[in-house]
Formats: sequence, structure tokens, C-alpha cells
Amino acid sequence: MASKIISIDQYLTEGCGRCKLFQTPQCKVHKWTSELHYLRQIILKSELQEELKWSMPCYSINGKNVVMLCAFKEYVSLSFFKGALLTDEKKLWISPGENSNSTRQFRFTNLTQIKKVEKFITQYIKEAIAIEISGKKVISPSEKSMTILPELKQVFDQDKKLESAFYALTPGRQRGYLLYFSGAKQSSTRMSRIQKYSPKILSGKGFHD
Repeated sequence: MASKIISIDQYLTEGCGRCKLFQTPQCKVHKWTSELHYLRQIILKSELQEELKWSMPCYSINGKNVVMLCAFKEYVSLSFFKGALLTDEKKLWISPGENSNSTRQFRFTNLTQIKKVEKFITQYIKEAIAIEISGKKVISPSEKSMTILPELKQVFDQDKKLESAFYALTPGRQRGYLLYFSGAKQSSTRMSRIQKYSPKILSGKGFHD
């Protein structure tokens, strides 16, 4: 049975407590003791606050998660919650999976690998903190794929004020209008809907507001 741990130090000495291997030499945390300690010290040199979340070391700024340490059977990872927003000119990132829109990871299997890219880890942590403080968000695939209708583009070309007001709306509100406008089969009906709701867009309100 899994056991609840209460501190990062306990995590590093006894394991994550998420399975029956807790407090045994077989716990995967013990396989990466040196790597976890080294990565922890790199992170603690920043202004991030250390917390235990999901039974793993997590580091935050102003209550917002920034990076997390995790031990796996095959490697130890340093995950950036908004890694997709960071510059990665050296192509060091690994995406946790095909459906991972935001998180990016460093993965290590020995200390030499960590030391080789230590300056980049520090650099990425600083950039991640700046991004989190700025409030910038990762755009979801559905938000990226929002298509501007030809009728709406035509209206925008004639009314830049409306265009600016539309893009000033939150992605969710933009999507709400686009779904409604595109729901009409005929172009004339789509245009009519756009014209009807233009005042609402200009006032900064969403379709359901």
C-alpha cells in the first residue's frame, strides 16, 4: 500500500511512497539519488519555492508550478510545466508524449549528462520564472486551430477596431463566437450573425455574457 510522505528530504531518503517499494532499496528514487540531489541544488539556487506535490519535488513562483523533479525506472526527469514557451535553440527538450502541449523535459541517466547542460538548465529556469511572472499561457491545440471565417475576415478588413476587439478577447470567448458564426450553412446568415454580435465584441463581452 502506498504511504504518504511529508517532505522532500523524506522523498530522497525513503522514496516517493506511491507504491509498495517505499522504504526499500528497490524504490526507483534510490536509483537516481546523486542525480536528484544535484538537480535539486541547481533549482534551489533560483528564487523558486520548494514544495512536495503529488509525492514529488515541485518548484513554484507565486504559487504557480514551474518545474518538477521525478524519478522513473529508466531516467530522472526535470519537467518544465510551460516548457513549450521557452526558447530551446540547442534542441535539448523532450516532449513527455505526443499529446503533451505544454510540458517539456530534460531526461538524465547520469551526473555527467546533467553537468554538461547545467548552464542551460539554469538559463531555462530563469526564463521559465520570467514567463510565469508575466502570466503568459500556453495556447491549446484547439485554440491554435481556430479558423477565421472568410466572412469575418472580410469584416475585419473593413473594421480594424472590431478586429482588435475580437483578438483582445480571451481564446475561449473567441472560440465561442467562431463556433456560432460557423454554425450557419449560408454565407449570408454567417454575415448576419457577425453584424448582430459586433457590438457585443466591441464591448469586450463573450457570446454567452
